[in-house]
Amino acid sequence: MVYDLIIIGGGPAGIAAGIYAARKRLKTLLITKEWGGQITKANEVQNWPGIKSISGLDLIKQMTEHLKSFEIEIKENREVIDLDKKGDNFILRDNDEQYEARAVIIASGKVPRTLNIPGEEEFKGKGVSICATCDAPIFKNKEVAVIGGGNAGFAIAMDLVKYAKKIYILEFFEEMKGDLMTKEKLAQTGKVEFITSAAVKEIKGTKFVESVVYEDRKTSEDKEIKIEGAFISVGMMAKAEFATKLVELNKIGEIVIDKDNYTKTPGLFAAGDITDIKYEQVIIAAGEGAKAALAATEYLGKKE
Repeated sequence: MVYDLIIIGGGPAGIAAGIYAARKRLKTLLITKEWGGQITKANEVQNWPGIKSISGLDLIKQMTEHLKSFEIEIKENREVIDLDKKGDNFILRDNDEQYEARAVIIASGKVPRTLNIPGEEEFKGKGVSICATCDAPIFKNKEVAVIGGGNAGFAIAMDLVKYAKKIYILEFFEEMKGDLMTKEKLAQTGKVEFITSAAVKEIKGTKFVESVVYEDRKTSEDKEIKIEGAFISVGMMAKAEFATKLVELNKIGEIVIDKDNYTKTPGLFAAGDITDIKYEQVIIAAGEGAKAALAATEYLGKKE
């Protein structure tokens, strides 16, 4: 079977692309490892037009239900491991099957970066986590550290304040990078201590996490905080290794696209956080997904 379009990714960009492709009556397959991507970690979304406040999980649930109301084939819990071009068509492989399509949209998003420090891997599931939505209740009345002072780190801390006794937010740079209003909300809880210029060096423990060691970058002094949990939020990296034969990547591994979401390969489009667009916001990702689907529709129409 040859599809008109295959969409890789089930985040806001991929879902929006799927909705637009289905409305254009394209024979479409969407392949995703999981639904939602980064937005599912958001405790509260207040910038989606028409909805004053909603959790990231609930927003993605609504978007996914909307997508599934259309005639579109979906492969869940699958991860594309190779993408190539054969003649005019594209050949994709996941761990189980091979697929062929006339056009492809890559919307696979980004994955969390790691610190690559001692204890990070050893204590995963034993106090080290990246998902407060999943694990916050485990840390009721405990002291925890959030490593990373950006918006994602603040979102983790907002989840944790309902449970944890004390939260340390450690930021590498001299100022917290997250939204000022959220920072003020966190400060008002009386549970959060902000630590800047902190280069985290090690997560220590025996069977479970017991402390975190960081270097104070202002004084070059090593400091240790007693904690029972560490949530890592140090940014994301693009997940485009399966497509390197067909796309150009920028210096941080994002797919380079033009204003119409075209990559360097005709018929291959990209949308959302996987690309080199400037702003990473859920509404922008969804809009980029819609644009990519419309561009793919136009491309296929011209070929016919």
